[in-house]
Amino acid sequence: MTGFGKTERTQANKTITIEIRVLNSKTVDISSRIPQRYKELDILFRKKIIKSLKRGKIDLTILYKSNEESNSFINKSIVEGYISQLKDFQDYKESDLLSIAMRLPETLKTEKNDINEEEKSNLLLLLDKTLSKVISFREQEGQILTNDFIYRSELLIKYLDQISKIDANRKTKIKERLNTEIKKLKVDIDQNRLEQEMIYYIEKLDITEEKIRLKNHISYFDETLGSKNSEGKKLGFICQEMGREINTIGSKANDFEIQKIVVQMKDELEKIKEQLLNIL
Repeated sequence: MTGFGKTERTQANKTITIEIRVLNSKTVDISSRIPQRYKELDILFRKKIIKSLKRGKIDLTILYKSNEESNSFINKSIVEGYISQLKDFQDYKESDLLSIAMRLPETLKTEKNDINEEEKSNLLLLLDKTLSKVISFREQEGQILTNDFIYRSELLIKYLDQISKIDANRKTKIKERLNTEIKKLKVDIDQNRLEQEMIYYIEKLDITEEKIRLKNHISYFDETLGSKNSEGKKLGFICQEMGREINTIGSKANDFEIQKIVVQMKDELEKIKEQLLNIL
């Protein structure tokens, strides 16, 4: 599921900002952009994020701004080496060479300040607050999705009721139509054999079991939707079973009106499947 969270902490000599963005993904994929001073904590950050967010394409950004004087200085030997090599390519002005050299790697050195336990603890606390905001964002989005699922589930039940009403008289109409066509042939018919063949034919068109199973699947979908656990994959499996029953109803019904309703049911089911990609 998508999500966003941002927190900031300002102390006497520094400001730390943590930002987390999450996009939908079947797996967990974390991309981190953090200051060099916090690189040693990268693995710890990732573990906490995975434990809280489960999965998704996650971007972690930590910004560190110090209010103290800069502890960076020019690495003179590196800069001189760059300038010496650049002179071999073309005749540049000394100022141009210096400008180019200063944009190359490792021209600035920064004295590393070790992170004490207090700073580490505050940083992890800030990360927890950010994760809480992401989870809150996800919960709000999840409620919107839940309402949409309930709405489409009710539509499927409505369409199923329409199919049941049509199906109530369908067998009688089929039987009457077959008898009418047989009478047009004006030949002697073995009534017992005809009755047996007609029963066999009509049974092949019977969709009672499929309707019952589909209704049960929809009820199970609603029940699972109300679970407090992460049930995204389970809901996906239930939708697959619903799709099988809907397809079977459409193929067995041999009725234009029922098949029109089946198309509408497939459309609603596809919308549910699309949104299920956002569910954990």
